[in-house]
Amino acid sequence: MTKGVLFIMSGPSGTGKGTICQELLKTEDIYLSISSTTREIRKGEVDGVTYNYTSVEEFEKMIENSQMLEYAKYGENYYGTPRKTVEDKLNAGKNVLLEIEAQGAMQVKKLIPDAVLIFIIPPSMAELKKRLTDRGREDEDQIRQRLDTAKWEFTQAPMYTKVMVNDDLMRCVGEVSDFIKSKTEERQALDILLNEQY
Repeated sequence: MTKGVLFIMSGPSGTGKGTICQELLKTEDIYLSISSTTREIRKGEVDGVTYNYTSVEEFEKMIENSQMLEYAKYGENYYGTPRKTVEDKLNAGKNVLLEIEAQGAMQVKKLIPDAVLIFIIPPSMAELKKRLTDRGREDEDQIRQRLDTAKWEFTQAPMYTKVMVNDDLMRCVGEVSDFIKSKTEERQALDILLNEQY
């Protein structure tokens, strides 16, 4: 059986990567990995859907036992990707999608070198600023911080397999979908060659 392909999607806040992932789930046979976190559950969030919520003690135990593919700590809280579910899905022949930031993506790439990395960028900084402002979640200072972080994240883009511009959501979703299909077909073709008798 051909193993599934691991796809990682990253990009600055406001580029629409979360929406792209949700749209892909409607058409692609792909498993979207759910991250674990130690932060408190917020109103409207669902354990096991938004995140897997866990204690700091439990999370640190998972780190100790090499059960995390990647993780990071922001303030007092950990965020990361549990290893077992991802590996089980891939071994069962299912493609897996991770939506994680650039540092985490590089951690995963070290452990799973054949992971395919997709980086989503906005058409311009002005458009990114507009999207962040329109969300209405942050004040001007926080938006400025997001934009500064985005500048750093853009420097990581050359390490990705593919960089895609989200200037039109559905067009971008279509491009990502086509890219996932082509990479899956490539992997299947290679697996057939590697397993052929001669």
